[in-house]
Amino acid sequence: MLTSRNAVRAAGAITGIVAADLILHRNPASSHHDPTVTNHETLAEILTSVKSIQKDLGIAGSTAGKVDPAGNFPYLTDKHKSLSCKALKANPELYTKYCNVKTPMGFTFDQAIQAGLDAPHLGVGIAAGEAAAYETYKDIMDIVIEGWHGYKPTDSHKSDMDYTKLSLTPEQAVKFDKYVISTRIRAGRSIDGLALPPATDRKQRRKVESLLSFALSSMSGPLAGKYYPLGGMTKEEEQQMIDDHFLFQKPDARNVLANCGAGRDWPDGRGIFHNKEKTFLVWVNEEDHMRCISMQNGGNVKEVFARWADAINSVEESLKKSGFGYAYNEHLGYITTCPSNVGTGLRASVMLKLPKLYKKIGVVALEELCDSMGLQARGSKGEHSPPGKHGEFDISNKGRVGASEVELVQRMIDGVDKLIAMEEAA
Repeated sequence: MLTSRNAVRAAGAITGIVAADLILHRNPASSHHDPTVTNHETLAEILTSVKSIQKDLGIAGSTAGKVDPAGNFPYLTDKHKSLSCKALKANPELYTKYCNVKTPMGFTFDQAIQAGLDAPHLGVGIAAGEAAAYETYKDIMDIVIEGWHGYKPTDSHKSDMDYTKLSLTPEQAVKFDKYVISTRIRAGRSIDGLALPPATDRKQRRKVESLLSFALSSMSGPLAGKYYPLGGMTKEEEQQMIDDHFLFQKPDARNVLANCGAGRDWPDGRGIFHNKEKTFLVWVNEEDHMRCISMQNGGNVKEVFARWADAINSVEESLKKSGFGYAYNEHLGYITTCPSNVGTGLRASVMLKLPKLYKKIGVVALEELCDSMGLQARGSKGEHSPPGKHGEFDISNKGRVGASEVELVQRMIDGVDKLIAMEEAA
């Protein structure tokens, strides 16, 4: 019985015999030489014979398409700040382990880490091409998720979108309306069984759009609205989207969309839905299959969350009727393209006026204060920036996974209530 090594040696020897035999019979000195047969055809015949021998020996394709982990290891510098790049620099064996591993749908490890290589400033640097990527590349995904969320591989997630469980007293509601300019809750969702934007093809992307546009357009009551295909809007509709700040970002060299592969075939298969009151908005096939945003002026957090939850549940019911559902597991919760959004994927935020508190303690101290409450404070130009002209900051929950939607929104409510009290006492 041939061992693998002996099989390869045998194939090499037989290959030489076949080649010699064919070249001999193609030699111009032979009386049987056909002048119309070229060297190219001779080599092609040799290759065909060799492939046949390799197939018979069971060694065909043993190295074809394989990635050389040493020769193909990513070029990493101190400028590569993402958690995935740091993990690869600290543990190069991760690349050796995964460079020849694909997800069930064919998404490669090099595709997964490309965003962090091409955009060194990104914080996460790895993207999922399908839900299974979190399991296929588990070792590095666990490192990134724990580094970003402080969430361990042994932790479990829970979901709860029952908005009746939120606590906001009438007294708090009055103060919220006084100090909160606007409230916004958003989260991403993915359809189980379909590739995520970084790995999808045109057919699956259009399937996602078809399922979601139907589900969204079927909603009634306060959620009733219209779906606008990104490439099919009139100039007037597009301008209105711009005026309303509803258009999502286009792929460019600095954002995740372009660098993770989610921007291919732009704008095909993408679109925007909003209800008539423009208090509920959905982006389809941007970074995630679906990103739902509920928003309104003032501080009625319960109303904003209720609208968001009703829409999420309505879409899921429609998907189930078509044999689909949201991608979810007990460890990671709801699956999204970026590990930074797994779990609830939820960001609940208010634009909060804190002019006196900001003047008293400054940006850094305010950010640290919010961090101690599980919140994040952003100024008018993002993190570490001063507030808007009225002293307003964007205050949101910091975590995404390990706590339910209700818990995260309640955390934001409780934290904002404390900030308002400090503002009044400043």
